Amino acid sequence: MSDDEQAGGPPLDLGHLAAQTFGNADLEAEVLRLFLGQSRDCLDRLQAAPDAGTAHLLLGSARGIGATAVAGAAAALEAALLRGDGGGAELFRLTKVVAAANAFIEARLGGRG
Repeated sequence: MSDDEQAGGPPLDLGHLAAQTFGNADLEAEVLRLFLGQSRDCLDRLQAAPDAGTAHLLLGSARGIGATAVAGAAAALEAALLRGDGGGAELFRLTKVVAAANAFIEARLGGRG
């Protein structure tokens, strides 16, 4: 579990997100909407057929917006799959942290989503 999760902090590093989007609220909203769609698509694909490449795609997307818990869980799943482990526990954790991140994003977007 990440330090943010243990401390009850936000699932996104908002400073990182602001730096990535140059403080532009419209760009931030667009990037967050893209992450919502991609994270849902990746989870659907991973649940149907766990694949290290899909886990890596989600890892990169999560890092891009500062979703550190999602990035960590995706990295753990990717590593498990590359070792030949089915990744069941890692996929379960990833599903939970993606749900938390997406709920945070949806709340942040408010009427802009």
